Amino acid sequence: MRAGGIAARAAARVAPWVAAKVAASGLLVALPGILQAGEALCGAQLPSAHRLVAVGQGDAVGRSVAFVPEPAPWAVSRHFALRGELCGPGRLLRVDADMPAHRHGMNYRPTLSAQPDGSFVAQGLLLHMPGRWRIRFEIETDGRRQWLEQTVDLK
Repeated sequence: MRAGGIAARAAARVAPWVAAKVAASGLLVALPGILQAGEALCGAQLPSAHRLVAVGQGDAVGRSVAFVPEPAPWAVSRHFALRGELCGPGRLLRVDADMPAHRHGMNYRPTLSAQPDGSFVAQGLLLHMPGRWRIRFEIETDGRRQWLEQTVDLK
């Protein structure tokens, strides 16, 4: 089987999900590189059932963070970690979460650790109430800091 065939099938499965997220949130505009034949899908080694991707916009285009909660699925008032990888140039500085509609964040400050395989683990997160949470990743590229974001709706 050709590598391009695998990438094309992965893109076909992901593309409808991306279109739905664009329509629902307006936050995601494109997934740079995801449709390139032969390229690895960002976060392809992560479990696909709960994998999310935060995509850079503006000056952060070309960067993304794929991540999963551990334990999964997402739950209210349960401590969890995020395992993931930064795709594209740059360095991950920190992970945070907030509720823009309520104008507050978490009551905890997560810790971030790099893993030997190039991935990361952020520990000590807790989303303490139901609603729309924004998971945020601060990255630095060429001395510039930027945020990549993805929303999670907790019931």
